[in-house]
Amino acid sequence: MKRRNDLSQPRRRRRLDVSYDADAFGKFSESIAMLLGTARYLVWQTIVIIVWLLFNILPPADWQFDPWGRGLVLLTLVLSLQASYAAPLILLAQNRQERRDRAAAELDRQVAERTQADTEFLAREIAGVRLALADVVTGEELREQLAGLTSAIERLEAQLGNSDEQAHHDSVQSDG
Repeated sequence: MKRRNDLSQPRRRRRLDVSYDADAFGKFSESIAMLLGTARYLVWQTIVIIVWLLFNILPPADWQFDPWGRGLVLLTLVLSLQASYAAPLILLAQNRQERRDRAAAELDRQVAERTQADTEFLAREIAGVRLALADVVTGEELREQLAGLTSAIERLEAQLGNSDEQAHHDSVQSDG
């Protein structure tokens, strides 16, 4: 083991660092997953396999590039290679979608909390307005009160008119 001259910094590991843009790779994997998950891809893959089989079964043995007698080793290799890359890419795309769904669910939860708080605030405000309106006089009540005041004033005027007439009558009699 070598001695280091500078002991103030930790020892660096020597390794091959492979760096890549995780977001770009994630988008790439999603595009592959979207392609592999379509009916169009399945139809084209089926056509390619059928053509592959026809080219390796029907022509003479000299023209076959992946003979049936060897068990279509090349076709098996191609399909295994495709599956070995497709599965992790699909899982990566699913994980990215799950993270997006989780973030969207968290945002929805926050919006629901704010909406509930706003709704509760508005309900309290409406209850306060209802209580305040319960003390407000309605037009019908005001008309009834004015009618009562008017009749009371008319009675007072009638009593005052009677007492003025009586006083005038008494003063006329005492003068006469």
